[in-house]
Formats: sequence, structure tokens, C-alpha cells
Amino acid sequence: MPTCRSERTARTPEPFRALAFGVEFGQNRAMISISDLSARIAGRLLIDNASVTLPAGTKAGLVGKNGAGKSTLFRVITGDLAAESGAVSIPRNARIGQVAQEAPGTEEPLIEIVLKADKERTALLAEAETATDPHRIADIQTRLADIGAHSAEARAASILAGLGFDHEAQHRPASSFSGGWRMRVALAAVLFSEPDLLLLDEPTNYLDLEGTLWLEDYIRRYPHTVIIISHDRDLLNTAVNSIVHLDQKKLTFYRGSYDQFERQKAEADELQMKAKAKNDAARKHLQSFIDRFKAKASKARQAQSRIKALERMGTVASVIEDHVMGFSFPEPEKQAASPIIAVSGGAVGYEPDKPILKRLNLRIDADDRIALLGSNGNGKSTFAKFVSGRLDAESGEVKLAPNLKIGFFAQHQLDDLIPNQTAVEHVRRRMPETPEAKVRARVAQMGLATEKMDTQVKDLSGGEKARLLMGLAAFDAPNLLILDEPTNHLDIDSRNALIQALNDYSGAVILISHDRHLIEATVDRLWLVRDGTVSTFDGDLEEYRSLVVASPKPRDDKARTNGDDSVSKADQRKLNADRRASLAPLKKKINEIESLTAKLEKLIQALDVELADPALYEKAPAKAAEKAKQRSDAADKLSAAEEQWLELSSEYESAMAG
Repeated sequence: MPTCRSERTARTPEPFRALAFGVEFGQNRAMISISDLSARIAGRLLIDNASVTLPAGTKAGLVGKNGAGKSTLFRVITGDLAAESGAVSIPRNARIGQVAQEAPGTEEPLIEIVLKADKERTALLAEAETATDPHRIADIQTRLADIGAHSAEARAASILAGLGFDHEAQHRPASSFSGGWRMRVALAAVLFSEPDLLLLDEPTNYLDLEGTLWLEDYIRRYPHTVIIISHDRDLLNTAVNSIVHLDQKKLTFYRGSYDQFERQKAEADELQMKAKAKNDAARKHLQSFIDRFKAKASKARQAQSRIKALERMGTVASVIEDHVMGFSFPEPEKQAASPIIAVSGGAVGYEPDKPILKRLNLRIDADDRIALLGSNGNGKSTFAKFVSGRLDAESGEVKLAPNLKIGFFAQHQLDDLIPNQTAVEHVRRRMPETPEAKVRARVAQMGLATEKMDTQVKDLSGGEKARLLMGLAAFDAPNLLILDEPTNHLDIDSRNALIQALNDYSGAVILISHDRHLIEATVDRLWLVRDGTVSTFDGDLEEYRSLVVASPKPRDDKARTNGDDSVSKADQRKLNADRRASLAPLKKKINEIESLTAKLEKLIQALDVELADPALYEKAPAKAAEKAKQRSDAADKLSAAEEQWLELSSEYESAMAG
């Protein structure tokens, strides 16, 4: 069976992958169709006869449990992995772009790396330097104008600024940045190249909250098709208009946000459980008749008839519920008196007389729940190390409550785990005189399954390592728990388990995270780390999001020399209100289609339940045929409505983005 088309280019060492079909940077917006696809990794079947079609312009979130095969599906789409069977169909000349696994580390300035991601522009500019034929020169200049080549630098600078690079940083060599920051450059490059099909695999793992908020807005306004693997609920609620669920080796398309997907799936699961119960009862009834009368000559014909009916009936699959291991943080043995930490006139840094943060005047109480906001590089992690006692104050006064215990978790500490030791061995070092059963019970409280307790750390998944490290950080029942990006390796269900554990924990919490849902669900105070200090942010996260997304971006020299000023907030609000008013009829139409599709989905689900009843075919075959036709008609109407919904939603989002 054919898989992805053979026109794909070979792997390149560029900071992003742009897999070209043909030579044109076409105007196509990729539409992808996956048919009866099966794929294996190391002999393990991850995708089995799965099918899904995404119309052009779809913004889809690809979700599923860790290890379900989401990244494997991406590899099949790009041609890096051959499928066992089935096909992936993408329009000719459509370009696929994805972030490279290795970040650029050259001496080139960041802005040049991003600009070179547009290979057509780079090739045309190079040819323009040597072309002598007047007709060819005219063609080159026309094409450069068509693709906006002369405004490319401003666009590249805007993307880099959105991902946290100021003007000075954009002109520094990539080699001067850490791996996490270079991954942002790779992301900027693929966004700048604007492929027809954009594949993003957990892009927020190397972004801070500010970069995540900017990326949400960028994806929402992106003019082509996007598939994004993410466990960030807010990203999946804000940036996408559909969800593709990879579960039990199958792909299922759901229209709407992640929250809508959860509701639709819960309703479908409930209907399936009811259908299964009905199916099981009918099968049990038929089997009972067969068992009672198959040996009796007078009932043999009826028994045989029921055996055939039982074979025709088939079974309704069970709803498989994956159990998610919880988190458990031990309660402080003794509640500390507030304030547990008080700082007056504090300053902290890594070199004498060069403080990263100063003018620190704050207090942390025993029941505080605080989230630190601010771009990476402003000092959030420095502040966390200072509060945890890992950095001493250069000046000022710091008062701690007596016998204060502080637990500290940071992603970089994953490297401190001993690769060849198991989770049990890590915990036993903390409990050397404790019976084995209690050691294993403590490991279980960290959320590690029994079969993983004796697995060497190097063979654990990222999420399992994070659970172990978080458990070790909270091992001594701290009064204050500091978590620096705890969710990078956790799926959505595990993140929900972490939320529950933090809300059950009675100590104080300081949280640094790009996961807005985690912040909103667990904290009640926001502190902003910016301009070399830490201050209270009085607004909520939605206000902070507006502040980040609306922050000034680099403008070109012409705009600066003309004295162009940014629009005031009041004027912007009025413009937004006017825009919403002008788009009200379109929004109304979208709402009507959503209502229609919801009714059609419920109708189809109800008909499926009826059609699953074998008695319907025996007692009323004409009615069964009528029901089957109703379901077919409803499915056709639903498909047409979903196509129209995607088209109108894309039009509405583009208009709102201005």
C-alpha cells in the first residue's frame, strides 16, 4: 500500500524542516487525508487502520495519552517513517514545516537564521545579484514583491520579538544562547517560512508563559493548516478549532476546543456504555435460550436460529478508561507562623555588585499560593533559588520562620537523578532504616506504578522522572513548595492530578509555569518579575494575556521616522468593539451551525443506539431500514455543516485578527 508521496526532500541540517512537494512556494493551503493508516515502532503497533480528514485551514490539536503514537503520526506524515499500510494524502506543491530536533548553534545572527528559512526568497536575492537578462531580472523582482520579500526582515523581527528576543538579541550569534533559547529560534524559523501544513510537537515546552501566550495568538491567526501536539489545555482551547484524538490506535475528529472535545467524548462514552449494556443483555438472553433448548429436538430449529442471530449481532466495544496515577504531597508536620519569609530591601545575583533582582520588599504567608509572571531571563528562577535558600542575599534583610522546610522542584534537576538506580533505590536512600514495604508505599504515593518502581531511571519516561523528582522535592513535608515548570512532561490528565494534589496541600506554594490552566486552578496571587525586581500584579491572567499579546513589536525604520505611535488602549477597545459588531451576523451564522451540528450529533448517537438493538431488525425490518436511512442523511448533513463551520470560523478569525 502507498504511504506518503515520494516527492519529499531529504533531511536537511536547517533549523527547521520544510519538506517541499514540487518547486513552488504555492498558494495552496494544505488539506491532509489519512486513510486506513497503520504504523509500528520497534514492533509495537501504535496506529491501526486509522483514518481522518482535515479540511484546508484547520487548526487541529492532536491529543492522546503519552506513548499513544502522536509523534509517530507526525513522522509518517513527513515521510520520516514508512507506514505499514494505508496512505497519507496531501495536495501537490503543499509544503510541510516542523521544528528541527536540534537547535541551530552557528555563529550567524538570529535574524539571518530566520530569514534564510524562506528558501525561495534567499535563492531569488542571490540570483538577483548576478542576473543580467532584463526579462529574468523583472521576473525576479516581481516574484520578490509577490512574496513580500522586502518586508521579510520586519516580519522575522516581529516573530523573534514575540518569542522573547529583543532587537539586540536578534543580532547576536545563535551560539551565544542556551539550548532552550535556540529551540525558540528554530520555532521562529519555521513560523517565518509559513508552510502550508505546520506541524508543532509540544512547542510550549521551551517557552515561558509570555511566549506561550504569544504563540496561542499567532497560531489562531495563522493562515494555513496547523496540527499541534500539546498537553496545554489553554493552548488547545484558544488556538485550535478542532481536536484529533488518538486513542486505542484510532483517530477521531472532534469539532471545537479541548473543553468541547471532553464534553462530546463524555457523552459518546455514556451512550456507548448504554449500548453495550443493552447489547450484553440481548446476547445473554439469546445465549440463555440456546443453552436451554439446543439439545431438545422440538426446539432445535429455534435454537439454531438464535445462534445465527447471536453471530450476526456482534458486540459493542467497552469504553476503556485509563487510570491516571495521582500525586500526593505530605502535609507539613507543623504549620509555620506567618510570615514564613519576609524580605526587606533585598538584592540577589550571581556575581558581587551585579544583582539580578533588587528592591525586594515582600512577605510570604503560610497559606500563600503565588505564581511568578515575567519573561524568561527576567529572574523568575533566580527568585525561586533565592527564596529556597540556594542563593544568598547580597544585601537587605531576610527573615525565615523557625524550622521552615522548603521543597524545590525544577526541570533541570532531572539530570540530578541517578540513571542506573531505580525509584525505590532513590527513596530508600532517604529511608535507610525503613522496611521495604513502607519504602514502596512511599514510591506509590509519588504516582509511580508498581511495575515502574524497579525500572532504572534512565528507562523511565519524562513524566515518570518528573513524578519521582517532585516526590523527592516534597519528601520532608515542606511548609513551602516551589515548582519551576513542573508540567513539561505531564499529559493533560496528569496535570489535572497535579492540580488536585496542590489544592489538597495545606502549605504555601510558589509556581513558575507556562500552563495557564494550572496557574488559574491553583494560585490566588500573581507576582510580576520585571525590570530587576518583583512586584504584585493586581490584574488576572486574562489581563496579563492582553498585556503580553498587545505589547509593542519591532517596527521598521519608516514607521519610526514618521513618528508612528501605537494605538491607545481605549481606541483599541473601540476598534475591537466595532469589529465585533460588524462581524455579528457572521458570528450568529457560526452559532447556528454549532447548534445544528450538536443536534445532528445527538440524533446520530440516538440512532446508533437504536440500530444496535437486534430486536429492531427481527420485529420491524422496515423501521430498521428507515432508521438506517435517517442516520445516513444525518451523517451527510453533519459533514456538510462541519465543512461550512470550518470555513466560516476561519473567515471570522481572520477578520477578528485584522
